[in-house]
Amino acid sequence: MNNKSSFAQGQLKSIVERIERLEEEKKTIAADIKEVYAEAKGNGFDTKVLRKVISLRKKDANEREEEEAMLDLYLQALGMLPGEAEEAA
Repeated sequence: MNNKSSFAQGQLKSIVERIERLEEEKKTIAADIKEVYAEAKGNGFDTKVLRKVISLRKKDANEREEEEAMLDLYLQALGMLPGEAEEAA
């Protein structure tokens, strides 16, 4: 095996090992997050809503407003906004 091939092999092995280590860390972090959600549930919090809050906090204000406007538009089109059920009937 020449030096170039040997270097590429070593580089590949290093990359694979780093990915494997990060995958293990990801499993540990996922388990930690699951524990925190379980703790929240145990304290009476709705974990489905909590997950939505976490998701919304990741977005900037403009992105959230745009998403909310689209959601309102869709709900309106389906007659699902409060007060519209009586109007549609």
